[in-house]
Amino acid sequence: MPTPDDYLVTLAELQSEFAAALRMADPDVPVPSCDDWSVGDLADHLAGVHHWAAAMARDEDEVPLPVPLDLVATYEAQAAELRETLANLGAEATGRILNGLSEDGRGPVEFWFRRQVHETLVHLWDIRSALGLEPPESTPELWADTVDEVLTVMYPRQIALKRTRKVVTRIELTATDTGQTWGIGAPNAVQKVAVSGAARDLALLLWGRLTPRAEGLTVTGDARALDDALTRAIVP
Repeated sequence: MPTPDDYLVTLAELQSEFAAALRMADPDVPVPSCDDWSVGDLADHLAGVHHWAAAMARDEDEVPLPVPLDLVATYEAQAAELRETLANLGAEATGRILNGLSEDGRGPVEFWFRRQVHETLVHLWDIRSALGLEPPESTPELWADTVDEVLTVMYPRQIALKRTRKVVTRIELTATDTGQTWGIGAPNAVQKVAVSGAARDLALLLWGRLTPRAEGLTVTGDARALDDALTRAIVP
């Protein structure tokens, strides 16, 4: 797993790429992967998430942002706030994290180094996809870490907060480019399904950006049970 310093470097790179895409975009362009959002809505969301996460890391209540007059400037300001907050606090500081039990549970700020990288990575894919650009040139290992975060952090938290029910189908995912395998559901479940593909495609599948029938994904076993599992709120 990357170190906090690695995550901080990656976060800066992803934020810079997001800002670059935002500069060339019409704010009214639809973002199909985000329901009825526009590029402007997506930028406003990610800027707000960075601002909120920085406050959480500082163990403070978030101060709401004003309506942005300049989407790019607002995004870059909140991106910088997040990076500076994490760098100044350090990974071992204690702040509010998403610990699976409550919205304001406390724990190591290291949580936000990883969480905000993956938040930014997925939304960078969203904006680049909306603009007809190539996907982010991120490593398979980073996308595999996105998969791991969903299955070991986000999904268990959704269950703990009673936002979803446990998946009963045994689902095994294999990243063909990194060789990693993950599984959720009871190992001895009657319904079983395996999904293989590039780590990026597995991550996008779990985050609802791709369907199991997307090119590059191979599904073996009970495809209908997989569809049912993916309709559950395994991510926020």
